[in-house]
Amino acid sequence: MSVLTKLTTAEAKVFLRDPGAPAVVVGIPLALLLVFGLMPGANQPDPKYGGHSPLATVIAPMAVTILLAMLALTLFPNAMATYREKGLLKRLSASPVPPSRLLAAQLLVNLAAAVVVVLLIAGVGGLVLGIPLPGNPAGFLLSIVLGALALFSVGLLVAALAPTGRAASGIGSALFFPMLALGGVWVPKEQLPVFLQHVADVLPLGATLNALRATWAGNAPELLQLGAMAAFAVVCTTIAVRVFRWA
Repeated sequence: MSVLTKLTTAEAKVFLRDPGAPAVVVGIPLALLLVFGLMPGANQPDPKYGGHSPLATVIAPMAVTILLAMLALTLFPNAMATYREKGLLKRLSASPVPPSRLLAAQLLVNLAAAVVVVLLIAGVGGLVLGIPLPGNPAGFLLSIVLGALALFSVGLLVAALAPTGRAASGIGSALFFPMLALGGVWVPKEQLPVFLQHVADVLPLGATLNALRATWAGNAPELLQLGAMAAFAVVCTTIAVRVFRWA
């Protein structure tokens, strides 16, 4: 068994042993889906959303986006900063095991959790609420991959700069909640002022959400949204690699 496999297995056990993390990651997106999905008219075609239901074109993509953002901006950087605070990264840097393997293991565990919950959202949404699967599967897959890369690159930058787990949580929350407001989560993009609609398309959370909305409705994501996600992924990862402190 490789070192990365062993570390990933250990990190997965730590993740599952903390009752709060799985409960939040699974509970909040599914609760949002069910609470809003069971409201009257949620699954009825609406001209405001191109004749699609708000459930399929707003609520389900919103649940997926919030899931990715919670993992990327709060749980992941908090775990890495806590390891730095406890001296684990420093000890690993003096051992034959590169600290980057622990970083990779953390990313794999969080991405695996994201995949599981996205499948749960699609499964529960389809069986309980009658939500159709994304109408543009290839575009949906591209959007969710780029969205995850963009959001986790921001989380990696937070992890690189935060000296403690508490600091990482604070910085992550300071990014998470404004992105919800500006990205079209609290108010759908169509109802935002024109200027804020443009802002929503270039922020990583908003670009992810609106690309997922488009592809769930069977449309193609906008090139601006895909470009914004790719740019955040490249720029934030490059900066994080340069400034990341192992000790």
